[in-house]
Amino acid sequence: MGERCCAALVRVLVLQAAWALSGGQVRYSVPEEAKAGTVVGRLAQDLGLEAGEAEARRLRLVAQGRRASVEVSGASGALLVSSRLDREELCGKSAPCALRLEVLLERPLRVFHVQLEVTDINDNAPVFPAARRNLSIAELSVPGSRFPLEGASDADIGANAQLTYTLSPSEHFSLDLQKLSDGNIETELVLTKSLDRETIPVHRLVLTATDGGRPSLTGTMEVVITVEDANDNAPQFNQSVYQVQIPESAGVGTLVTRVNATDADEGINSEVTYGVTNFIPPSGKDVIFINPNTGEIHLTAALDFEEVKVFNFRIEAKDKGTPSLSGHCKVVLEVLDVNDNAPEVWVTSLSVPVAEDASVGTVVALLSVSDRDSGENGRVRCWVWPASPFGLEATFLGSYSLVLREALDRERVSEYEVEVRAEDGGAPALRARRGLRVPVSDVNDNAPLFAQAVYTVLARENNAAGAELARLWARDPDEAANGRVSYSVWDGGLGVGVGGAAGSSPSSGGMGWRPASSYVSVDAESGRLWALQPLDYEELQVLQFEVRAVDAGEPALSGNATVQLFVLDENDNAPALLPAAGSAAEAAAAALAGAGSESGTLWAWAAWGAPAGQVVAKIRAVDADSGYNAWLRYELCEPQGGKGPFRVGLYSGEVSTARALDEADGPRQRLLIVVRDHGEPARSATATLSVSLLEAAEAALAAGSSAASSSAVSRSAAGAELGPGAASAATNVWLVVAICAVSSLFLLAVVLYGASRWAPRAAVLSGPGPTTLVCASEVGSWSYSQRHSRSLCVADGAAKSDLMVFSPNFPPPPPGPAAKDTQPEPSALLGTVSGNTLLNLIYSLLLLPLLFCALSSRCCEGSGYLTGA
Repeated sequence: MGERCCAALVRVLVLQAAWALSGGQVRYSVPEEAKAGTVVGRLAQDLGLEAGEAEARRLRLVAQGRRASVEVSGASGALLVSSRLDREELCGKSAPCALRLEVLLERPLRVFHVQLEVTDINDNAPVFPAARRNLSIAELSVPGSRFPLEGASDADIGANAQLTYTLSPSEHFSLDLQKLSDGNIETELVLTKSLDRETIPVHRLVLTATDGGRPSLTGTMEVVITVEDANDNAPQFNQSVYQVQIPESAGVGTLVTRVNATDADEGINSEVTYGVTNFIPPSGKDVIFINPNTGEIHLTAALDFEEVKVFNFRIEAKDKGTPSLSGHCKVVLEVLDVNDNAPEVWVTSLSVPVAEDASVGTVVALLSVSDRDSGENGRVRCWVWPASPFGLEATFLGSYSLVLREALDRERVSEYEVEVRAEDGGAPALRARRGLRVPVSDVNDNAPLFAQAVYTVLARENNAAGAELARLWARDPDEAANGRVSYSVWDGGLGVGVGGAAGSSPSSGGMGWRPASSYVSVDAESGRLWALQPLDYEELQVLQFEVRAVDAGEPALSGNATVQLFVLDENDNAPALLPAAGSAAEAAAAALAGAGSESGTLWAWAAWGAPAGQVVAKIRAVDADSGYNAWLRYELCEPQGGKGPFRVGLYSGEVSTARALDEADGPRQRLLIVVRDHGEPARSATATLSVSLLEAAEAALAAGSSAASSSAVSRSAAGAELGPGAASAATNVWLVVAICAVSSLFLLAVVLYGASRWAPRAAVLSGPGPTTLVCASEVGSWSYSQRHSRSLCVADGAAKSDLMVFSPNFPPPPPGPAAKDTQPEPSALLGTVSGNTLLNLIYSLLLLPLLFCALSSRCCEGSGYLTGA
């Protein structure tokens, strides 16, 4: 196909050349954009030159100022395209485009004019002034608005330059073409639909220009339509409701949330500021702050779940357009509970003091327990510390009763410091405590109690009236009137003295019964025990009585203590000489002596030839004192330088011969005997003894006379001794009497012992007492420990308390009403003997015959008249 095109082109050139020659000018036509080397025409032939002549004559083109893009071939003489032919470059829009060329031929020199027409081809597409056209159209522009556009241009001419326009599809714009009188076409952009910048802020269209060439060429231009914003959109939040949860422990400055509002507008119309327009509750305005530019919400105050649990805020976003538009959202701030509140314990009612006899279950206090937190943080557990004697009982939710769980004893604990402790269920748990002071009121439930059950008091005789003997003290642990003690002496005292049986009744012999209150008294308030009168040991040796302590409670309670008052002896009595054993014996001794009886003189007789050591008389004396003060010694006062035929026993008072008596000693000896006690200072008495010295026959007569009056002098250990036969007979008789008496007493003691084993026990004379009185002197020591004096009668003398019987300590009587309120009479006390005392009595009765036999043997041996029997 290309070859056919070239042949056709050559024919056209030949015809044009022929035509040109016919007109006198050579004309050629060549299309633009022909390739280099393309033969435009056979110039040498057309000029009528022979072959080879063109080269010889140097056929050539003469330049005329611009490059012709053609050249003459020297060999062939043809006109060739030497470079690219661009009609638009050579001629622009001119038509036709003819190039005038001058051809020079030498030898001879000739000039030929050649006209070369460059024909147009559609080698140029339409071209717009700019590849992109920017338009700004107001968002509020009404449909029908027109916006002119610049058309395209085509460098070609003719049909190749005839343009048509098309616009890319758009629902908002269309293209309107207006043909002008000069043949140009004017393009306009028409708005067919209202714009919405927020929907399509930029419209991009393509305007296409198509020329009339074959094939047609096109050119395009992008039309960028920017919709100019109008403030037609209010700010919009991305959430209508912001739900925020924040713990109440969040600190000031904590970021709560960040709200965000957008405005579909642009520019200043889209700039948004934030604010809070409504607070629920109103206190919320002090809680948060919103940054007007960023929308960040921060805490400005501490939160408290217990005060406000939920905050509601209305947030407004406002743009800066004119007029300004705004949008709104709601922020719901929920405060989360944190265990930041300790339980609270309140005492709503307190009933104090509590009586110590209050029953178990008594309500002491009402308490209310609460915790402002919620859930587990507000669930409270309560207890009491210490756990006794009180406890907690839940009445209903949050209310408790403090009740008594154990019996109270004010004397053990007079006041309780109780703590009610509460702990919530949070993590970590918080605790609270409430202290209660619960005093215990006193009830008279304790009787006064003496420090000692038995008080042993020692008092010297002859004390002054009103002298303090002791101080008694009873403790009552109760308080106030219940513990105020008053003392009194119980009028049931028991006294033991020398004048008779201790505690004997007024009708009995001896000193008689006297109440203890006649001897002593006790101060009702201080318990001071003092003597009402001077005490006399010889009248009263032991006074046992009870002191009662009574409190002032209602009803009154009492306690007793036994007081054993021992009167200590003082040497206030001189020895007293006992009278002669019988008037008949004394008269016989005086008759044998051949002299009348002298007042105050004791008489005795002795036979001449009596050996040394024979007892002729016994001086009997007694001292009303006791112990060391009553221990007597006998001394014989002899002339200085002389030694008489008699001597006296230092402690026995027996007057015996110091040597054998003879007639040189005279018919009568007068002896002065001094009796002294061992007291400090010592007291003494003197006795005068007149001893008649007789013949043996007279002595026998005196012995017979003495036997006649033996019933009167059988108990005497002093006086004149009888003859050997009479003394032996009297001794045997008394031994039989003594054995019978002892056997009878032994049987009586066995009967009493059996009765005491089966009979109910009565109160004993003495209670326990630790106090022991020890008396000491240069001759020895002995003890008195809760003793009872018993009188011993020997010979024919008066009763003497030289023999002391010590009774064992007995336990106190069992407590009870009988022990406190009822006391036996003194006679009953003395008449009741315990089993141990009876045993002691039996042992003593068994020993009495032996003692009596020993004494009798000694008496008979001393007289020298012991018989074979």
